[in-house]
Amino acid sequence: MKFILAEKKEMTQKFSEDGAVIPVTKVVAGPCVIAQIKNMKKDGYTAVQIGFGNKKKISKPLQGHLKNLENFQYLREFKINSEEVNNLKVGDRIEASTFKQGDLVNVSGISKGKGFQGVVKRHGFHGSPASHGHKDQLRMPGSIGAGGPHHVFKGTRMSGRMGGEAVSVKNLEIIEVDEKGNEIFIKGALPGAKSNLLLISSKGDLVVVKPVKKIEMEEKKEENQEEVKDSGDKLNDSVKNQVPENKKDLKGSEPSKEEGKKSDK
Repeated sequence: MKFILAEKKEMTQKFSEDGAVIPVTKVVAGPCVIAQIKNMKKDGYTAVQIGFGNKKKISKPLQGHLKNLENFQYLREFKINSEEVNNLKVGDRIEASTFKQGDLVNVSGISKGKGFQGVVKRHGFHGSPASHGHKDQLRMPGSIGAGGPHHVFKGTRMSGRMGGEAVSVKNLEIIEVDEKGNEIFIKGALPGAKSNLLLISSKGDLVVVKPVKKIEMEEKKEENQEEVKDSGDKLNDSVKNQVPENKKDLKGSEPSKEEGKKSDK
């Protein structure tokens, strides 16, 4: 199973080889970093927690949880098999390149919040007929049941808050993947507004980019420092070689004391 966190962008269109127009939604996927790996012994289930986005300030408990990692804006979990967990480590990166053109993915997100709405918009009621005796009753819900029970039955479709719920859309096709820009173009519409967080998953092997080891980073720093020292020593040597010549030139240009006395006479 492969997965990634993404940020929803605007809708656009792509063209197939036949010239047909394909409506797509552009998504900025990753890069994400594995923040925690859960196993059966300690947590009771196997899952991978990944982080996405940057945040300036986080709470102290999160600082301890994300030790030696970035300050992530989002943290989400994906349940996977125990065999897949063995190949992953904290700090591994997941990029958009793990998905390929033609993959079928499942996308989950929070739908747009539309506030308090009536039954016509929320549930698709047709309303009352616009004839005699229906003044100001065109969009009313009508009767909600018998008066015997003296209470409203659970599940009765009535007006209320609409949207802002978890929505999942399955089997959406990936039309194009831009690895440089970490962009994925998915066919169709996706839940939520712009800049909304999306969870994308599909079948297949997860491709992970291993982080650079600290030892290698330290070696590179030492090499850079040595190069800077060598260049500094060369500059100092060149400056030292030039200074005596300048002094000689200055002495030669200055008049001697005897020449000064003769000129005074």
